[in-house]
Amino acid sequence: MNKILRINKVVKSFNKKIFVAGDKSLSIRWVLMASLSKKKSTAYNLLISEDVLSAIKCVKKLGSKVKLTNKKCEIIGNGLNFNFTKNLLIDAGNSGTLGRLILGLLVNSKKEFKLVGDKSLSKRDFSRVIIPLKKFGAKFETKKNKLPIKMTGLDDPKPIKYFEKKGSAQCKSAIMFAGLKTKGLTSIKAKKSRSHTEIMFKHMKIPIKIKKTKNFDYISLKGIKKVNNLNYKIPGDISSCSFFIVLTILAKKSKLLIKNININESRIGIIHILRKMGASIKIMNKKTYKGENIGDILVKSSSNLKAINCPKYYNSSAIDEFLIIFLVAAKSKGISYFKDLSELNKKESPRLIWGSKILNYMGVKNILTKDSIKIYGNPNLFLKKNITIKNFLKDHRVFMMSVIAASTIGGNWNINDLDSINTSFPDFLKILKKIVIKNINI
Repeated sequence: MNKILRINKVVKSFNKKIFVAGDKSLSIRWVLMASLSKKKSTAYNLLISEDVLSAIKCVKKLGSKVKLTNKKCEIIGNGLNFNFTKNLLIDAGNSGTLGRLILGLLVNSKKEFKLVGDKSLSKRDFSRVIIPLKKFGAKFETKKNKLPIKMTGLDDPKPIKYFEKKGSAQCKSAIMFAGLKTKGLTSIKAKKSRSHTEIMFKHMKIPIKIKKTKNFDYISLKGIKKVNNLNYKIPGDISSCSFFIVLTILAKKSKLLIKNININESRIGIIHILRKMGASIKIMNKKTYKGENIGDILVKSSSNLKAINCPKYYNSSAIDEFLIIFLVAAKSKGISYFKDLSELNKKESPRLIWGSKILNYMGVKNILTKDSIKIYGNPNLFLKKNITIKNFLKDHRVFMMSVIAASTIGGNWNINDLDSINTSFPDFLKILKKIVIKNINI
């Protein structure tokens, strides 16, 4: 059933403190890592979203024992080898992270299995992981490198050397998972991207070496015979809290404290970008937990926002947040320019196109190319028009961007596909209601 969210009021001033759910990237990786250990692993604050539940269903199919409650998740895996019958069907749902990493995880499975996903995931290109995994010795059957994919691994995958040029954490992580199953040394020259997998590997005492340069990370790891368990308190998701960061920036006379957020440098491009645009954002109470940086984020309303010619080196660390960043650009003085963002159109929906489309609905001039967008900001932007958003691929970030736009820039909004938030942030509206109270009608 398609639920529609109706918003016709902007937020009033607020001063609130919130917590957001566990980081999605860490949650999915923890589930997969826990499935490789024969000892019990326990996670607290695991994100209970459709993507993470899909990961849990996958590892259960592969023989892991899982106990999930509201407070914690326990997993006992079956080691580095998976025993399953031929023609096993694995459903990654909407999750590109899960779909790509599970292929690396199963590189030593000599029985054929089939990977499928939902409508959105089935439109996405898997070549970035298929190419390196073929080098390990895995065999694939697929049309145009898209789902469904049939894969057959082998008993003794070969270690490889690989140059990852796109800055894909999913590709890098799939290679690292596959490298665990070899008898030699796997080496990766990887363009800068999210570093969660390497941090998790180091913490679990997997023999991994990392050399960092300005643009690339050089990673080498040896195959192992067993994996240690991993007990983990998962910090809050920077991608989820980004919507509330922008809500606060664009609201009047407001302040928001967001507690215990993962502030890994490979994830906080949005903070660097918004600060350059004049936003008031502070990170406080910094600490390190099992290799990840964590802190509290304090945001205040910002009335003198300015345009940005966004440096390309922030692209990877803000790739999931650009839609909401575009909204800030729409309310900034001057012309903002975001470039080399073709990767955005390879997400759950063509997000660069969607960003331009929503801006057009709002009457915000923008110039779109295949990989860039110029946004002509208007600090006095305030809408009185009717806007309807029909999210054909049910992209959760399109929905949430639209909600924040409706809550800060005015207009009468009818936003379809409310259920899309279950992919990554089921509590989004619950937290929003705590902040804005009476602005929302479903």
